[in-house]
Amino acid sequence: MDNVTWAALALTLTVLGSLYSWWAFRHRGLAPGLRGVAVTLLVPAAWLTGTLSMFTRIATAISQWATTLAFSPQVWVGIGSAALSGLLLVVARAVDHRRPGAGRAGRGELVEGRGAVTGRGTRQVSPGTKPGSRPQAPAHDDEFDDIEELLRRRGIQ
Repeated sequence: MDNVTWAALALTLTVLGSLYSWWAFRHRGLAPGLRGVAVTLLVPAAWLTGTLSMFTRIATAISQWATTLAFSPQVWVGIGSAALSGLLLVVARAVDHRRPGAGRAGRGELVEGRGAVTGRGTRQVSPGTKPGSRPQAPAHDDEFDDIEELLRRRGIQ
């Protein structure tokens, strides 16, 4: 649009805003009338600074993007592949957690005082322990000694 068209649009919106401001001042009071004048003055300010045409370009670009999004099969295939990707990530995480021994030791990492558990459930011996010997128990803490004694008395451990 040319400059005359933008000026006509700004003038029309300013006149409509002024009429609303006058009505708001007469029927609702001073504060709503002043708010109406403030909003009305934004229209000529937007025209004089050139932002009125910028706002319409932004609105046009957003509407074209939304129309393309709604009616383009290529975009819907892209959305479908993104959704499928997210679904596969969730399923992979669920499968990983359902597998027996899927904790940290189940991934082949060493645990203090024990050998690493491989993916097939066999135990690898930690360096420093002899094959066939039981792994050493971790050092006892005074706080856990009482709990272990109670468990032994009840036959739980």
